[in-house]
Amino acid sequence: MANPHHRKKHKEQLRQFQKERTSTESKAKGKAANIFGIVGAIIGLAVAYFASGNLIWVAVGAIAGGLGGYYTGKNIDNAGKK
Repeated sequence: MANPHHRKKHKEQLRQFQKERTSTESKAKGKAANIFGIVGAIIGLAVAYFASGNLIWVAVGAIAGGLGGYYTGKNIDNAGKK
């Protein structure tokens, strides 16, 4: 036998679920700027190490790679908001 008195509660829960799913804003777990900055620093460190081997140039390469990766990730984050 059907229990129609349960149907009202179901409709309200369904409305709340649909409200959560229709939000237009994406919820990113992390920012691309941070990830690209770290990866850029690692790549800059590796390139500078293989190119010169000098500790000063390795540090400069890591900083330059990190900054380049950070700004690239920043542009990606800003492009995702539009």
